[in-house]
Amino acid sequence: MRLTQVWTAALMLILAMIVGVAGCSQESAKPAATGTTDPKPADTAAKPTETKAPRVAFVYIGPPGDGGWTYEHDQGRLQMEKELGIKADFVENVPESADAERVITELAQNHDLIFTTSFGYMEYTLNVAKKFPKVIFMHASGYKTADNMGTYFGRNYQASYLAGISAGKMTKKNVIGYVGAFPIPEVIYNINAFTLGAQSVNPDAKVNVVWSNTWYDPATERQAAVSLLDKGADVIAAYQDSPASLQAAQERGAFGIGNDSDMSRFAPEAYITSPVWKWGPYYTQVVKEVMEGKWKPGQYWGSMKDGIVDLAPLGKNVPDDVKKLVEDAKAKVMSGELDVFKGPIYDAAGSVKVEEGKTLADADILSTNWFVKGVEGTIPK
Repeated sequence: MRLTQVWTAALMLILAMIVGVAGCSQESAKPAATGTTDPKPADTAAKPTETKAPRVAFVYIGPPGDGGWTYEHDQGRLQMEKELGIKADFVENVPESADAERVITELAQNHDLIFTTSFGYMEYTLNVAKKFPKVIFMHASGYKTADNMGTYFGRNYQASYLAGISAGKMTKKNVIGYVGAFPIPEVIYNINAFTLGAQSVNPDAKVNVVWSNTWYDPATERQAAVSLLDKGADVIAAYQDSPASLQAAQERGAFGIGNDSDMSRFAPEAYITSPVWKWGPYYTQVVKEVMEGKWKPGQYWGSMKDGIVDLAPLGKNVPDDVKKLVEDAKAKVMSGELDVFKGPIYDAAGSVKVEEGKTLADADILSTNWFVKGVEGTIPK
């Protein structure tokens, strides 16, 4: 009887310990206050035969409903969650300021993998990465890395070139307007690719550039588009996350080109196309690498062939011959036959920047601070 009492007491003690440990495990898995789609903490406890899922978080520059950049990142997150059966947290509308470092720091305290999805987060991500060496950080569109920090982006200039072909064929006045976001290399080399595409089918086309100095400010972006329309542009392209420029074009009877996502629903009559992002497969791949212990820091710059960038279907008012022209050029880009930045390429002043037969090196693309011939506008210093 005494032996039975001893075993009973021991069993009760073991059960109590298990309950206590389980409670602690659940408590440690709780995410920081974020914009997660599921307020309950994700169940990251792994069965003995399963690979443990990392606690994943995303930092967004805008709202998932912006219809552009953040929307596509969020779609990528959702695809990753569905394929891997995990839940990730996210924080939206995080400015590219010291507040970003605060948000990233809070997330690093209870997450294993953090994606920071805007260029302006680079220094803040790096600072936090140094403080949390056991957390993995992935920064979109930047160039700085660390032992626990990598970068990722795509050659969206390939899609911009194709969009430029469509613009060059659709303009009647040979005046195309382009609302640039910020005068940084990423935006500049996309404007250049767009212009090269337009001039490949219409050498008389000119691309007028104005800067909004915004990523997502519909009112400001609309005003910038209107200023270009007032100058006679009959096709408007933009590099922001909102469809404001596209909508302004439709209201004035012009054509428009969106950015980051298929924006046809916002201005179906004016819509030509949009360069688009496909983040889902990449996010799934990175999370898998972390789960399997195979992740390594690096700099990923995927291409249209990789599937991370693409061109949205052309709009209903785009003629079939233009669609075929774009499709043929896309096939050449995919096969490697067409290199967007293959010479000869001249700058806006007429000087040779890339000699005939040569191509612009990646390092030179990523540091572009000049406009190609055919662009009318200035780059603020």
